[in-house]
Amino acid sequence: MISDTRTEIQHYDAVVVGAGLAGVCAVYQLREAGVTVRVLEAADGVGGTWYHNRYPGARCDIESLDYSYSFSNELQQEWHWSERYAGQPEILRYINHVADRFDLRRDIELNTRVVEVRFEETGQRWILSTDTGKVYSAKYVVMATGVLSVAQVPSMKGLDDFKGQWFHTGDWPKDGADLSGKRVGVIGTGSSATQLIPIVAQSAKHLYVFQRTANYTMPAQNHPMKPEVEKEWKENYPERRKFAWASGFGHNQVTNHLRGKEMSREARLAELENRWQLGGLYMMRAFKDILTDPEVNEFAAEFVRNKIRNTVHNQETAENLCPRDLYIGTKRLCSGTNYYETFNQQNVSLVSVKHNPIDTITPEGIRLEDGAQYPLDVLIFATGFDAMTGALNKINPIGRNGRALRDVWAEGPKTYLGLCVSGFPNMFVITGPGSPSVFSNMVTSIEQHVEWIVRCVTHMKNSGMQTVEATPQAQEDWTRHVTDAASRTLYAKSQNSWFHGANIPGKPVVFMPYVGGVGNYYKKITDIANNGYEGFNFGSASSGIGQPAESRLTAAAGHGRD
Repeated sequence: MISDTRTEIQHYDAVVVGAGLAGVCAVYQLREAGVTVRVLEAADGVGGTWYHNRYPGARCDIESLDYSYSFSNELQQEWHWSERYAGQPEILRYINHVADRFDLRRDIELNTRVVEVRFEETGQRWILSTDTGKVYSAKYVVMATGVLSVAQVPSMKGLDDFKGQWFHTGDWPKDGADLSGKRVGVIGTGSSATQLIPIVAQSAKHLYVFQRTANYTMPAQNHPMKPEVEKEWKENYPERRKFAWASGFGHNQVTNHLRGKEMSREARLAELENRWQLGGLYMMRAFKDILTDPEVNEFAAEFVRNKIRNTVHNQETAENLCPRDLYIGTKRLCSGTNYYETFNQQNVSLVSVKHNPIDTITPEGIRLEDGAQYPLDVLIFATGFDAMTGALNKINPIGRNGRALRDVWAEGPKTYLGLCVSGFPNMFVITGPGSPSVFSNMVTSIEQHVEWIVRCVTHMKNSGMQTVEATPQAQEDWTRHVTDAASRTLYAKSQNSWFHGANIPGKPVVFMPYVGGVGNYYKKITDIANNGYEGFNFGSASSGIGQPAESRLTAAAGHGRD
């Protein structure tokens, strides 16, 4: 690293944007490869998703022993998880432990928001301006900005006039919120809400849950970590990790390779009951064809609806909680504890707003279109995120010829392998659109991407290459492949989800993740690297390249301080 104190320009081989699980993994692996690296993080702590999502009940839906780094055997042997599914505080402690154990903090700059990312064509480097006035120059930029990091607060009439407190689950107050004895409203019934609601109901005077679309929620079946389970995992971690990296979803959940269509009704029911008792996301591994055959999917959906009816005492409430016109698993499957049971409490009311929408946030609470009013002291938005593209579009990198990513993605995101974007040389995206991303154990997908990025950077260093860039044709072919893979599933028939961007007004409705399987995807990107990086163009270094033009950098530095 070279520092120019006159302009506050700092030069690195790579700059990583974001210090969540992806950023922490990237700085460790890049540093191990001899790459000078700086991580820029807007928050005042590491952790990303697990730093911001502090809402009561926040918990991972992938088992703790799976949802962890594999890059250090010493780390995975020494760390002890207290529960089958770790809660937010424990996961955040883990990420901080990793940062401390490997002395990563010296390469991480907190309280530093990136406000501009621009490719400097003269010097063939990326220039990053920040809200602190500092400017960074890097040959490579790694976007570790997260796929669920831009909270979506609906534009609701009257919100500014609300006299009580309001929060979004994805940006919960750092010091917490006292909800005891208060009238609380929760808008939304997705993953965050189904974890939050049972906890809030324990102390609230009254809890109103405003539901537009019912979702499927599986019991997590969480419990304290069993010593014998932990021992078995730690003795067999190499095999466990290998299995996860080659699996369909990047973890060790057992998949039934039989088609539901081939099984008797009794065998189907037995398999679904087994999955219900296993808990969490196991339900979606019940049959090979659960996400491709409408009849098999409906059988599983009705099984869950009957569980709801047998759990919730009030028949009208139970039916309102039963998802309709929604294939199970085509919206994010939820995992929680005592979610449906919570609606049996006297201080909990389900308010369906599907046909009677919220009209106004009044100073005292919520008013529906029919005039019904609900007095509230606290309003909680569990309304999700601008998923997968939100953070990247917000930063809006400027690539070759002054083209902005937001413009390139105006009709929906296009990438090559979910890793790179044509026209943005040496810019890598971790778990971007067009990769398994949210359809996988995120830690597995993060490590696969970081491994590939480090290998590519090392290849360029050894061969004297200055730039790497996806070709337009490779990007078009891959984007078409992502769409085709989704079209063979029920996802293509369920477009009202954040997988398609449908939760964001004006966002192009395009299916964003890759559903071809984590193992298949990993083989594909590995083969591409082995075959000389098919679909990529490399640019050689020439005289003067590698050092930015002073005049252009000075202008960028001035812009960053404005």
